Amino acid sequence: MLIATNPYTNEVIQRYPALDESGIKAKIAAADKAFADWSQRPIAERADVLKRVAASLRENKEKLAILMAEEMGKPVKEGGPEVEKAAWCAEHYAEHAEAYLHREELPSDASLSFVCYQPLGTLLGILPWNAPLWLAFRYLAPALMAGNTCVMKHDPNVPGCAEAIEQVFRDAGVPDNIMVNLPVETRLVEKAIRDPRIAAVSFTGSAGAGGKVASMAASEIKHSVLELGGSDPFIVLADADLDTAADVATLSRIINAGQSCIAAKRIIVEAPVYNAFIERLQTRLAKLKLGNPLENTTDIGPIARVDLRDNLHRQVTESIKAGARCVLGGTLPEGKGFLYPVTMLVDVTPEMVAFREETFGPVMCVIKAESAKHALELANDTEFGLGAGLWTSDANLAQELAMKINAGQVAINGIVKTDPRLPSGGIKKSGFGRELGPHGIKEFVNAKQVWIK
Repeated sequence: MLIATNPYTNEVIQRYPALDESGIKAKIAAADKAFADWSQRPIAERADVLKRVAASLRENKEKLAILMAEEMGKPVKEGGPEVEKAAWCAEHYAEHAEAYLHREELPSDASLSFVCYQPLGTLLGILPWNAPLWLAFRYLAPALMAGNTCVMKHDPNVPGCAEAIEQVFRDAGVPDNIMVNLPVETRLVEKAIRDPRIAAVSFTGSAGAGGKVASMAASEIKHSVLELGGSDPFIVLADADLDTAADVATLSRIINAGQSCIAAKRIIVEAPVYNAFIERLQTRLAKLKLGNPLENTTDIGPIARVDLRDNLHRQVTESIKAGARCVLGGTLPEGKGFLYPVTMLVDVTPEMVAFREETFGPVMCVIKAESAKHALELANDTEFGLGAGLWTSDANLAQELAMKINAGQVAINGIVKTDPRLPSGGIKKSGFGRELGPHGIKEFVNAKQVWIK
């Protein structure tokens, strides 16, 4: 049984039946059977299907935004844009997949030699709760346009969102079973990974869970792509536009109540502007409203689960005990739900929990750097390597530092974000492989070399 609980009220919304082993096999079999027809359809036909799905998403935008607010606490004013982004992803791959997958002719001793990109088969996507629509379509859109069929195992926190995504496909009138929802308890996920009809696995979630998924897939000699946690640095040098940098740092840290892998989690500020930047951040953070995610005036909704909130508070309290100064928030609010106040810790050092671990919530940690070189050292002093932000008016220095930051993506004077047009992914314990852009669609294809004499 999958239980959806409202994190704002801590009340059960609905119980959903979960599949047993035979149900898992039946769902995978249905997607596997659909592959034969779907993979042979002209790419223009697949594109038409994805465009209809995008239209169906937009038609259901308000309902989907409310569902996300109720199941995982995302404010409705953020939920609508998430649905739009999911629709954009579907449309992007409908428009560009043919060019991304165009065969490449390569010189050799053959009369003609080329590489073509063909679908692998039926894929398994294991998804988290923090962006239920966007992360689903980041997996589904490129995989489907490449000609694969998709099994979607969504997080147990958001069973209603998972059902709604499947309904979006039905409403769009797509071919049967090119995407199937797999409502299963976590303990049975291994059965799906090891099913011989699953060709490859896409996983988004924690580093610990990602390691287990990758091990299972590897033991079956199956390809996997992992997008895992992050502790993204946000470097602000002395010559930066401080006001704009503070605006972006605040947005990046608090969007989705800070429950984002690519949020700015470690704000590293060069010493000459350290105090001035703290003032700007504190002013902006103090204005944010915590509350009911169904209200349009709410900026920060609840943490998705009580255990996640408890762990976040542990990280805050341990860091304060170790010497960090708490200038905002830091106390558990009363009430039945899982709200956590916007919190700001300053004078954080590398020995503290808030620096070493990923903080998944509205907690901003500010670290002083003595120089640009020291800022770079602090940025790279982490087991993660997902994204990084860098703020400076020196274009040459910015590019030089960007090349030395150990991360899958670097944003200079802008926000780190995922974009259908650009590849996204991490290194180290942030995972491997890439999603989105031309690189993402080529993760789940057979790059077949053909040699003709």
